[in-house]
Amino acid sequence: MLLEGARIVVKPVEEFHVESLLKLEVQNRDFFQLFTGLREDIFYTHQGQLVRIREAVESSREDKGYVFVIVLKDTQQIIGEVILSEVVRGDLQSCWIGYFLDQEHNGKGYMTEAVKLVVKFAFQELNFHRIEAGVMPHNIGSINVLLKSGFHKEGIARKNVKINGKWEDHQTLAIINEEDS
Repeated sequence: MLLEGARIVVKPVEEFHVESLLKLEVQNRDFFQLFTGLREDIFYTHQGQLVRIREAVESSREDKGYVFVIVLKDTQQIIGEVILSEVVRGDLQSCWIGYFLDQEHNGKGYMTEAVKLVVKFAFQELNFHRIEAGVMPHNIGSINVLLKSGFHKEGIARKNVKINGKWEDHQTLAIINEEDS
């Protein structure tokens, strides 16, 4: 499965991506840490990334979550990931979306392109009705990515995610599959 945009390709993570993902995580460690929970040192090793990839592949097989890599068309460099997590089926048909992008590539429209591709796939192929996201209110760039991708603001979830040992508020945004009425 390949989701093709104008400047990027988005595809499911595979084991052979391990070195590229390790490089991405190590190079962006301080930057990514501003927006995520604390990570063990093992996360920043070949083995840690391999375990993470294997868990993502299994999660996809079980329809529990999906991890996609973002690849630049011109260089084939992996510059980020988009993750669909916390899949709920039955009457809800929903999931959460998260993502991260190499700091060097921020502000160039790559993530908006990737999110739009993944949302379209999630609605058309995975049959989700609703996709939610949570973003720290000061992360204006990420909020703008979601708004440009069709998400709408729903409210503030107070102190709901522990980032770097501190409970942080998150702006909740969502998008509904209008074709699924």
